[in-house]
Amino acid sequence: MTIRAASIKSFFENPVFLSAVTSWFSAQLMKAVVILLRSRHRKPREILAIIIWRTGGMPSSHAALVVSMATAVAFAEGINSNLFVVSVFFALVVMRDAMGVRRSSGLQGRVLNSLGRQTAEKLGIEFHSIKEVLGHAPLEVVVGGLFGFFIAAAFALL
Repeated sequence: MTIRAASIKSFFENPVFLSAVTSWFSAQLMKAVVILLRSRHRKPREILAIIIWRTGGMPSSHAALVVSMATAVAFAEGINSNLFVVSVFFALVVMRDAMGVRRSSGLQGRVLNSLGRQTAEKLGIEFHSIKEVLGHAPLEVVVGGLFGFFIAAAFALL
């Protein structure tokens, strides 16, 4: 095995990488299940899009990913390492953004789309809605964070 192949192999076997990817994918999968249980009329293509790409909803895959990363770094490097400190603050910024800026943008987008539709109906003009970016409610972020913590702890301890 070449040095490059060994490096790539060790990257994909890294517990920080594995716990982060597993947390993200598991949270997205759980989100798809929650959405399916709430509305059973989804096409397979929509379900795949939810698993791979959809933002917002329960649980937060953003929070799961960054908390998992910080937890895995804590187990691998220790809580007194610089990398752990950086990963904790990175996680805090991502989770705050998911609850604050992204959620506010989504709510504003919803209101703008409503006003645009109403105006278009009254004036008889065509209206193209803007994307409503979905942020997270605090509970969604907490559940995602706990999910990420437990998955990283499982990778480190099992």
